[in-house]
Amino acid sequence: MGLVLDSSVLIAAEREKRPVSQVLSSLEANYSETRMVLSSITVVELEHGWHRANTPEAALKRRRYLDEVLAIIPVEPFTREMGVLAAKVDADMKKSGLVIATADLLIGVTALSYSYAIGTRNVRHFQMIPGLKVISL
Repeated sequence: MGLVLDSSVLIAAEREKRPVSQVLSSLEANYSETRMVLSSITVVELEHGWHRANTPEAALKRRRYLDEVLAIIPVEPFTREMGVLAAKVDADMKKSGLVIATADLLIGVTALSYSYAIGTRNVRHFQMIPGLKVISL
């Protein structure tokens, strides 16, 4: 099984000044996951953080980290089929009174579509998606 990394994991790693290669090595060693990817929706979240940096110095640090992330971790596109699945999952959840952020829904559906787990620090949202294996990092 593979692992889709949520932005929360990478944001925490950047704040902790952990190189991307170290993050991936640690995940591979601790979870035996050899295929790690990002959802294209995660890229949106990470790029958003870069644009919201408070200072030019912070923006530069984030840009460098983001460039390292994107150079090392493959990005999987969000497809039409994923959109169809996301609509169904969202409708079913809302019927049950459950609501999560749209970006988290789309990232979770990316993982479901590949039969991958999601690696996140935001377990609360992702565990609401039926059938999604969630790994708390």
